[in-house]
Amino acid sequence: MAEELVGIIGGTGLGEVLAEHIIDSEFHDVDTPFGRPSTAIMVGKVGQKRVAFLNRHGKGHKFSPSEVPFAANIFALKKLGVHTVIGSAAVGSLREEIAPGNLVIVDQFIDKTFKRVNSFFSGFGAVHCEMAQPSCGRVREILIDAARDIDTKTHSKGTYVCIEGPQFSTRAESLMHQSWGGDLVGMTGMPEAKLAREAQICYVLVGLASDYDCWKPHEAQKNKQTLLKEIIGNLQTATNNCLKLIKAVLTSERELVCDDCHCRKSLELAVWTDQSQIKMADEEKLKVLFE
Repeated sequence: MAEELVGIIGGTGLGEVLAEHIIDSEFHDVDTPFGRPSTAIMVGKVGQKRVAFLNRHGKGHKFSPSEVPFAANIFALKKLGVHTVIGSAAVGSLREEIAPGNLVIVDQFIDKTFKRVNSFFSGFGAVHCEMAQPSCGRVREILIDAARDIDTKTHSKGTYVCIEGPQFSTRAESLMHQSWGGDLVGMTGMPEAKLAREAQICYVLVGLASDYDCWKPHEAQKNKQTLLKEIIGNLQTATNNCLKLIKAVLTSERELVCDDCHCRKSLELAVWTDQSQIKMADEEKLKVLFE
């Protein structure tokens, strides 16, 4: 197998930090049928592993969650040869035990988004990928193992509720998300995970808890400025913790890319449209996804 190239998608927090730890780097401007990705992709090394790093929100946090070009981002990474992606995202905690500053290796998602391109195959045909297990179990286990070797609280599973935003939840919504079984709430986990599955990429998201969302009342004596400083401080702590985790994973001997993983075969039975009805031009345009 060729030297593996691991995709890293940095969200709020990690998106501005990880680039400083990548050596021998070069930038790739990648064009896709879905437009340009959020920014140029940095390809270099962390430890002995080659990585392709993409800042989800673009330089200077340009894109709000609804405006992130998710399809272009995933397509561009696959076009570069990425078959495994580790994403990170700031989240609000819906559980007392997931404290601000903690990390969560997400295993499930609830998708409440409605404005975003959530499939590569519109106009191509009927393509139905299985999403019962939206996170790659194999890569999750690698992250869980690596988390045991770092000094930070990491939860081995959690359900991520993805809202459209850009506004935060109402308290009624936050309580509802809890009642659904949600553990985290954020704005960027979807459709990123769905698109990764359609691209036959192993995908895992690490949640960086910054606060308790709004289900938990704030202390009455704290003003808005104090609360904001706390949230920023919590996010910085979680970002540093996530950086430790990712560096531990990338400097380990574990192989993050596996040709035999079921994620890498997600399109085998997914195309329901008769081959004769699929346009050759569309097939050529999307051939990267089938590789």
